[in-house]
Amino acid sequence: MFRTAVRNVLAHKARLLMTTLAVLLGVAFVSGTLVFTDTVSSAYHKSAEKGFEHVDVAVQPDHSGSQTPGDAPALSQRLLDEAAALPGVDSATGTVSGFTALAGRDGKLVGDGWSTLGANYYAGADGDDSRYPMSSGEAPQRAGQIAIDAKTAERTGYEVGDTARVSVNGPVREETITGIFTTDDGNVAAGGTLVLFDTATAQQLFAAPGEFTEIALSATDGTSQAQLEREVTEILPDTAEAVTGQQLADEQTREIERGMSGMQTGLLVFAGIALFVGVFIIANTFTMLVAQRTRELALLRAVGASRRQVTRSVLVEAVVVGVTAGITGLLAGIGIAAGLRSLLTATGAVLPDGPLQVTPTAVLASLAVGVVVTVLAAWLPARRAAKIPPVAAMSSVHATPTTRGLVVRNVIGSLLVASGAALVFLGTGMDAQAAKFPMGLGGMLMIIGVFVLTPLLSRPLIAAVGPLLRVFGVSGKLARLNAVRNPRRTAATASALMIGLTLITGMTVVAGSAQKGIEEMASASLKSDYTISMANFTPLAPEVEQTLAENERVTALSPLRTSPAEVDGATELLTGVNGADFGQLTDLDFTAGSAANLRGDAALVDDEIAEAHGWKPGTTFPVTYADGERGELTVTGVYEGNEMIRGIMLDTGTLDPHLDRVESLQVLVATEGGPSDAAQSALAADLGNNPALLVQDKEDISEEIASMFTLMLNMLYGLLAMAVIVAVLGVINTLAMSVFERSQEIGMLRAIGLDRRAVKRMVRLESVIIALFGGVLGLGLGVFFGWAAGEMISGSLSTYELVLPWGRMGLFLALAALVGVLAALWPARRAARLNMLTAIKAE
Repeated sequence: MFRTAVRNVLAHKARLLMTTLAVLLGVAFVSGTLVFTDTVSSAYHKSAEKGFEHVDVAVQPDHSGSQTPGDAPALSQRLLDEAAALPGVDSATGTVSGFTALAGRDGKLVGDGWSTLGANYYAGADGDDSRYPMSSGEAPQRAGQIAIDAKTAERTGYEVGDTARVSVNGPVREETITGIFTTDDGNVAAGGTLVLFDTATAQQLFAAPGEFTEIALSATDGTSQAQLEREVTEILPDTAEAVTGQQLADEQTREIERGMSGMQTGLLVFAGIALFVGVFIIANTFTMLVAQRTRELALLRAVGASRRQVTRSVLVEAVVVGVTAGITGLLAGIGIAAGLRSLLTATGAVLPDGPLQVTPTAVLASLAVGVVVTVLAAWLPARRAAKIPPVAAMSSVHATPTTRGLVVRNVIGSLLVASGAALVFLGTGMDAQAAKFPMGLGGMLMIIGVFVLTPLLSRPLIAAVGPLLRVFGVSGKLARLNAVRNPRRTAATASALMIGLTLITGMTVVAGSAQKGIEEMASASLKSDYTISMANFTPLAPEVEQTLAENERVTALSPLRTSPAEVDGATELLTGVNGADFGQLTDLDFTAGSAANLRGDAALVDDEIAEAHGWKPGTTFPVTYADGERGELTVTGVYEGNEMIRGIMLDTGTLDPHLDRVESLQVLVATEGGPSDAAQSALAADLGNNPALLVQDKEDISEEIASMFTLMLNMLYGLLAMAVIVAVLGVINTLAMSVFERSQEIGMLRAIGLDRRAVKRMVRLESVIIALFGGVLGLGLGVFFGWAAGEMISGSLSTYELVLPWGRMGLFLALAALVGVLAALWPARRAARLNMLTAIKAE
């Protein structure tokens, strides 16, 4: 039986090709994901280890926080000198670092705002800093000089002697590039930028004179990191702690692994979707093969083969297909991983160098996925094969689905859809976190239920397009009849496309609705013409607000600066604003009171806080500010909070005396004559055309939001494209095998006058009907899931409203029809080229 199974695979290799290809694509997605993430993780890990090569112990503040001045007790020069004098210390290096924006030659920010850093060049006894060897020029010696990393120099075209514009927290600085250095810093390896200042300048920018944010120590020969850590701990104040270089490297590795794990999980989800779609194709293919080999299988039963042997023979065929697809999928996945890394590099992403990592896990996962998915999908067809009675060898007739079987199928499908819909409706009334499980399970049950019901749905839906097919004459009528001839086959083929379009449509509905909701929230809450903020959303320096206040075009201005405080026994966030102008710059809906008298001890509170504390206008409540001082505030207005503006608002004159550093997250600005290109350019020029600052009007904010959603959707479309490709292969496979089954019928049609063009048209129309059937089901389910997800989102986004993207939905349906046309090219050509006499004589 094993030899028989292998011979059957070889005899039907053309028919199994599309099935193998479908499994291969899914396996390639899985193995490519594993190889790519393992490769990047390994490269980052080695880069992290290399970056801490010169650090045996690091002394850090004992808190986790930003590296801006005044946030925590700093590390002093005295502590550094004491550490350097320890017996086990070979060298001590003081480090001070923080956000630094670098403008390119085009004036725009270089790199991602979150990874553009600045640090100090700490010259040792020999005048060099071993962390940053200079490849050209020399290290910065004084204020006005900087050095940049070699990768940034290559990207920007900067050379030694050029003048570059940089910014730390607002004011623009023009610096002379005195050197270009190489570094193993993981941030630079990941595509960030690193700007070096002399130590005194860096301390002024990121800390305070004589203070550091970290002290790196290297051990003498024979001293372990653990020994040095114990030595250093003895001299440290309570505000500092010692961490070994290995611990730092391990922590960075864990962070990298957490980040890569999220990416890996996301990619594997889409690989799973592609494989799930492939299951329909595999099951359909083996079902058709079993149907076409009825006489052969019945003869095996007649000559003594047991049902178990027949089942095993079909499963052996599946194993051969699975192993073949697993091996070739692994090789294709390695190529995908290499290509993806090259593609990301070509599009500007910077990844650490390193060889491809093909781990045993990736190899075993590829083979296991290929075999398990194929065998599971072929199990039901194999069972059907075993049930073929020996007498079928005489007449080539075997049992067709009974009415009872169809009724049972429809009942099961209806129950699945009903229970799935109930779970989805249940999830819409829950918060986002709690709704994930019922909505996910409900969605899966509904998709499976609709798949089970598709044979029942196919007849009325396909019949609905009957009048349109009359335009194509006999070919259109035959195409409609062929599409409903075997509803189960049509259902399995259409369902593969349905799943892809369900996900694509659902995500498009949610993304479009959320985008509109966020835009409406931004425009409804703010009346300001412009919003000023840092590119990486760190605090703005006070000079920014001062510069804007001096601009003659500015008619109203208010900062938004926050500070934690203890209010009524709970920790709340206070937001300082310019009470005189705040009402002109925002459009808040007040349920009581107003923003007219926001000064002194007056405060505005959002409705949630007011309800939680039982406050109303006139209520006085105690507050303990960040500096420990106590005071009282009086509620003068209660407004409806949203994701843009919420919390307790008070005048900056009241809040500022309690702040260590007066910094704003944003500054709202209104200008004379309203927003205009001239006004925006003037504001940007007043701020020195700072690459680190964003000067945005409402349109800019909307475009930024839209670009984020567009980027997200394009990425998701690209990932789901694999599932759609697998679905296309399923349509091709089904049509090709259907043409083979109907060779005699097609020969008779040709003999009675149907020409080759009409035969091609018949097959094409049948393909388009199946594709559109899957497309309509996918759009319907996608809209339903999009609505359900939106109901869940609306709990946290009050301005969310369902938006149906009719244009895109029409495009998706048109693409489904195009898929049908393309999928039919080869089967239609094959059908048209059949020899009439040979086809009529076919069994």
